[in-house]
Amino acid sequence: MKWTKQRLNNLFFFLGVAAVVVMLFTFDVSFVELWEHLCRAGYWLIPIIGIWIVVYGINALAWRCIIQGKLKEGEHVGWWRIYKLTITGYALNYATPVGGLGGEPYRILELSRDIDKERATSSVILYAMMHFFAHFWFWFVSVFIYLVLAVLGDVPMTTAVATTLTVIAIFCLIAFYVFSKGYRNGVVIKIIKGIGKIPGLKGWSRRFLDRHTETLRHIDEQIAALHRQDKRAFYNSLLLEFFSRVVQSLEIMFMLLLFGVDCGGGPTGLLLTFLHSILILSFTTLFANLIGFLPMQLGVQEGGFILSIAALGLSAALGIFVSIICRVREIIWIAIGILLMKVDQQE
Repeated sequence: MKWTKQRLNNLFFFLGVAAVVVMLFTFDVSFVELWEHLCRAGYWLIPIIGIWIVVYGINALAWRCIIQGKLKEGEHVGWWRIYKLTITGYALNYATPVGGLGGEPYRILELSRDIDKERATSSVILYAMMHFFAHFWFWFVSVFIYLVLAVLGDVPMTTAVATTLTVIAIFCLIAFYVFSKGYRNGVVIKIIKGIGKIPGLKGWSRRFLDRHTETLRHIDEQIAALHRQDKRAFYNSLLLEFFSRVVQSLEIMFMLLLFGVDCGGGPTGLLLTFLHSILILSFTTLFANLIGFLPMQLGVQEGGFILSIAALGLSAALGIFVSIICRVREIIWIAIGILLMKVDQQE
């Protein structure tokens, strides 16, 4: 049976709905405890959930920088359409396993309604690469934020902490090198060849390359072209993706303030609280991405929040609260993203 775009859209929709239902019934706290945490959050839930309107808006702008460089004369992809595909793509990524790969096929499927499939594929792959590339920069910068705070005596510095920071920095430097090679030469053909090294998939990889070598080569050429020909769009997209993580840290800051953690108050105290929030988010996302094969990183994200918050000398209860409220926010935005799949996206 031939799969039409509408049938594939429906498949993604029902998979997303099923994932949300499963998440609701496998929540790692009782509904009584959940209600208590929600009551404690109170009106703070509004900025905690609402800040993601801004975060996703910045993500959409980063993706738009890439898409704009691939449009031919007379073509147009509206801002609202990119924004909706951004939210829905992340909703599917959160809800699916294997490192959150559900959103990219959906974005390619939908964007190919506006531009040809090769350019749609390359723009989605480029944005996914930029999203991960910005992660590494966020983690790298966080190492130096921690070092500065340690010099000021605000956070502890032990041999174990120093070793961890060194490993993270080296890990990021290696990633910068790998990404630079990928941006210069493309990565799609290498990925397909890499899949062929997995037991049982060698035959599929060889057949896929035989049938689609020319198309894959064109996609790789388009990936390399962004870095080579449109450096302004490349760096604008990278800066926007990095900035989205800085803004996302406000979510953690709101919850710290809710618990009365403000580092003494005043402008200096709020700045320190914000820097702590960046460190908490950085460590948690690093931990979650290292073990990213579970839907919504079930259990991993919670552990990351608790460990990162405890490392700054804060209570485990705060870590549990932050992880639960973030989980609720994720479920709400996953539901919004899934519902947006059924909103007419043609401009």
